[in-house]
Amino acid sequence: MSDKLRKITDSVWIGLAIGLIIPAILCGLAWYVIHHVSSLAKADLLYIGGIAVNAYAMQYFFKYNKLNIGRGILAATFLCAFIFFAYKVF
Repeated sequence: MSDKLRKITDSVWIGLAIGLIIPAILCGLAWYVIHHVSSLAKADLLYIGGIAVNAYAMQYFFKYNKLNIGRGILAATFLCAFIFFAYKVF
């Protein structure tokens, strides 16, 4: 896996894309579960789990010295957290 990782350009934009795609997929899955499992109808905090996976992805790219990708993932994490905050407040 590290050979494929070395070929990825170390860009903040790639990190931002990765950091937005992963939570979008996982939060979409959480949305499906929340709306189709009656006992989890009020479990909005499942969305936080979808966003928290970015911490692992960021740590993974930092380990392979792809700092700009990690920074992009961090920026996407803050953006997703702000969206979740706005969802809960408004």
